[in-house]
Amino acid sequence: MKTLISIVGTTGIGKTKLAIDLARYYHTEILSCDSRQFFKEMTIGTASPTEEELSLAPHHFVGNLSVENYYSIGQYELDALIKTQELFQKYDTLILVGGSMMYEKALIEGLNDLPESNEENQQKLVSILQNEGIEELQKLLKNLDKKYFENVDLNNPRRLLRAIDVMWQTGKKYSNLISQQKPKRAFRTIRIGIKAPRETIYERINLRVDKMIESGLIDEVKSLQKFDNDLIALKTVGYTEIFKYLRGEWELDFAISEIKKNSRRFAKRQLTWYCKEENIHWVDYQTAFAESVDFLTKKLQKLQKV
Repeated sequence: MKTLISIVGTTGIGKTKLAIDLARYYHTEILSCDSRQFFKEMTIGTASPTEEELSLAPHHFVGNLSVENYYSIGQYELDALIKTQELFQKYDTLILVGGSMMYEKALIEGLNDLPESNEENQQKLVSILQNEGIEELQKLLKNLDKKYFENVDLNNPRRLLRAIDVMWQTGKKYSNLISQQKPKRAFRTIRIGIKAPRETIYERINLRVDKMIESGLIDEVKSLQKFDNDLIALKTVGYTEIFKYLRGEWELDFAISEIKKNSRRFAKRQLTWYCKEENIHWVDYQTAFAESVDFLTKKLQKLQKV
């Protein structure tokens, strides 16, 4: 059986580096499940792999779309499955990496049989988002499904729109719908998580945001100003705050502090999500590669004997 090695962990923890190191070690390729890194116009604020990093190992689903493209999690599942089937013709092992929890789950476990988006619901929800803000969608979701509310990325309107739409259509809680049994994949998945003390995670996030600003995040957001509130892809931490600065609503220092705060909040939600998962092997952020290779060598040898 072919093996997909999935690298998970909080934002800013070093997933990209570990994925590249493992891809080079196993002479294989990388698939991203980071929904923010799909868009080619959003490289700085999403901490997408640099040109140098991309040259070290082949990557898929990085900068493959425009922010003007609609792209659902269901489309990703289908595209990623097709790509894994193609690559498994060449390799016994592939690397998956990214911090978008539901996108990882879509590939390794599959999505539930949920209804397609309802256009009327979507228009109503987008109107709420544009006129009343994402906070109103968050309130709606919390009232409908507190369990999903506590785990979802609350700053990702695409997740909120989808969950509320499905619940309006089915009358059932989204968390219950997505927990139903799904067909098994034709490959096995080994999940490796990178861990660090919480204060270290927060420190790394703060430093990374500073680096994004130095690398030109403001100019990147300026180039997207013509879209501002019109595209869901741009309702993303790092972009919404800078848009407010560019509109004169916030001072730059405050916008940067809000990016850091919202990134830390997202990391906290990621930690909550991953701590509930039972099949992740955790490695220390300082020795991630050595620990991962040691674990994978033993794990794969054991599996080959079964």
